[in-house]
Amino acid sequence: QVQLVESGGGLVQPGGSLRLSCAASGLIFSINAMAWYRQPPGKLRELVASITWNGGKNYADSVRGRFTISRDNAKNTVYLQMNSLKPEDTAVYYCNAPGNNWGQGTQVTVSS
Repeated sequence: QVQLVESGGGLVQPGGSLRLSCAASGLIFSINAMAWYRQPPGKLRELVASITWNGGKNYADSVRGRFTISRDNAKNTVYLQMNSLKPEDTAVYYCNAPGNNWGQGTQVTVSS
């Protein structure tokens, strides 16, 4: 059974930074692509960033240049470094693994 546990969310002022972590278990992490999605209040869930098993990265236009996705296969963990945060980045952020596997989500609120 795949388990994904996110952490690192919180309240931050505009222009600030946060780093999200997603610890994975129950899958062969090193051969799987991983992704971060987010769901802003009242909106649909959207892809934020993804990373292939060998480190290839893809970003939504809205976060490119501000967010960085990375992975540590030794720790079965994927990260999302978020810099220059904006109020429109406010959302619940979800970790995703192939097979429609989702974490419980972590709230990110960007507000002064």
